Amino acid sequence: MKHFTLLLFLFVGNQLFSQSDSTKKVEEEEDYSIYENVTSTDGQNKTFCNPKIFDLSPSRFISIAWDQQLPYDMKLSQIGYYPKGSNVPTETTNVIRTSGIRLFANIPVISSNKFLWQLGLNYWNMKYVFSETTPTPNTSLVKQLKEFGLTTMGLHSTVYKPLNDKQFILMQVSADLSGNYTISNIQDLKFTRYSASILWGKRPNDRKQWAIGLSRTYRVGELNFLPIILYNWTAPNRKWGTEILFPARVHVRKNFNARSLVMAGYELEGQSYRIGGVTLPEDKELEIRRGELRLRLEYQRQIWGFIWGTIQAGYRHNYSFNADYTEKGGSDFFRGFVGKQEYAMINKLGGAPYFNVGIHLVSP
Repeated sequence: MKHFTLLLFLFVGNQLFSQSDSTKKVEEEEDYSIYENVTSTDGQNKTFCNPKIFDLSPSRFISIAWDQQLPYDMKLSQIGYYPKGSNVPTETTNVIRTSGIRLFANIPVISSNKFLWQLGLNYWNMKYVFSETTPTPNTSLVKQLKEFGLTTMGLHSTVYKPLNDKQFILMQVSADLSGNYTISNIQDLKFTRYSASILWGKRPNDRKQWAIGLSRTYRVGELNFLPIILYNWTAPNRKWGTEILFPARVHVRKNFNARSLVMAGYELEGQSYRIGGVTLPEDKELEIRRGELRLRLEYQRQIWGFIWGTIQAGYRHNYSFNADYTEKGGSDFFRGFVGKQEYAMINKLGGAPYFNVGIHLVSP
């Protein structure tokens, strides 16, 4: 109960202070173009580079969206010990849909020409509806997904620090609690998973911004350490551009006018979800390493004033839905490319079309 009270306090506090403050998780890597314009000079006439370039998609302060995947097959193994790359028998069932609400908010804490700091909150919920006409594997994981689904609640903090009129540093830290819990029965905070990234970059002009850095992320399920590249660019005619944070996401942008645009590309999305209510070996916990590649097309349009709407459609490709054992104390491990840790389950999901509709309060 004390954990629920703490998270409720953080959530309510966030809403109270977000009246002047995008759907995404977190994860892990933040959308680094989400800040207000900074003043170009300080009292000593030293210039600092702006965190934005021309014609980027609108920065979102508060977002609410509905996300739904259409039918697909789910193949699950029994809980056991499976070496990486092993051929494991699975049982198949059909998922009619996976759907849920997504909430996101950002709070500008400090905004000056020399330092920008934002705090935010995100909430995702995914409910699984299984077909009644196909056999359902008699596994405890299916029972948990049917009853509780998967939920993520997280806090994140992002800092933009300009060094001079061309160079800047970006830093982001997030903490996400993911699992098969409900708001009325939140899991222990010891299962919180942390992500972080840091980048150094340049803004040579008003149409280009690039950076390189390193990220600690759960974006494809398992813990990973990855190099990252940011590249935001707008063409001289200001009709085309890119918004890239590779490998997390890559988008090409087409601006029709100041009130509408289209984005086409992909995003990697996911988290590590602690699954309670399953029978496991002593001193072990189970975590689903959910990761997916989303190929998509998104239309964004101004509805009224600072209110924008989005319609997104695409194809969800499964990257990972395997499960790992973690220690009872909540600690995690890094497998990487050379780790020999065995899987608790080896699962596969079929691909599925999906759509996402949202409404957002954006910056001026």
